[in-house]
Amino acid sequence: MAVVKTSLSAFAGAPAHGVPPSHDERKFVTALARGLELLRAFGPDDALLGNRDFAARTGLPKATVSRLAYTLTELGYLRYDVDLGKYALDAGVLALGYAFLNGTDMLTLARPHMRALAKEMGCSISLGCREGLDMMYLETIRSDAAHLTLGLTAGSRLSMLTSSMGRVYLAVMTPTEREMMLADLRDAYDANPAALRNIGWDALEKSVDRGLETYKREGCCYSFREWHEGVNAVAVPLRDVRQNRWLAISCSGPSSSIPDAVFRDEIGPRLKQLAARLIGQA
Repeated sequence: MAVVKTSLSAFAGAPAHGVPPSHDERKFVTALARGLELLRAFGPDDALLGNRDFAARTGLPKATVSRLAYTLTELGYLRYDVDLGKYALDAGVLALGYAFLNGTDMLTLARPHMRALAKEMGCSISLGCREGLDMMYLETIRSDAAHLTLGLTAGSRLSMLTSSMGRVYLAVMTPTEREMMLADLRDAYDANPAALRNIGWDALEKSVDRGLETYKREGCCYSFREWHEGVNAVAVPLRDVRQNRWLAISCSGPSSSIPDAVFRDEIGPRLKQLAARLIGQA
């Protein structure tokens, strides 16, 4: 099965992330933010992007894109293909990625537990964090019996609104943080409703509210055929104390072979146990 793109920051025609609503104008370096937007414009399937692609995905003027791309190339974060007239990510980005992953103690701690649970449940177990308006996979481990393959790997993004990971992350936010995040998500949605399969905003908002109620009641959030019509998933929050941030750990599998009840009665409780075990060991 092909990769499914249902994240609001992975479509053309609108800025990928935008300016944080709470930023301090006196400290915020706009030029730096714009340069990082170009790097974030690359998706899991994008080997090469041109200036036109960058402009469409970031909303930046073509002249600005050209200067930023040149600068990033000179610094070793992009590589220019003269024959194609397009750019690819270069080793500088890879070095940053490895430094980030190597510094994520919780990921190292979680991997063996994720592997064991994936094998036991016959599904995929993923660890993710928030990245802009999406949730981003840090790691995904699939059991040999997990026949559903969406091509999602470390770096893949999921919708904050329709994925179990996104819903559980929204659930652990403070009310003020969540209100600001939903406002940003609404702006991105209005720019391109097709990014989330044309699901109406009212329906998305109601699903978030249901997720909040489910989290209060059960300590986890579900996504039953909402992020993708063939996928069921459940997620629980995981507090990374050393990094002072929230992560999410999820389990997903084909809805045709792992019904809703299994996620509610078996997988959800096991994920909560796993999260508690990891917090105790951190």
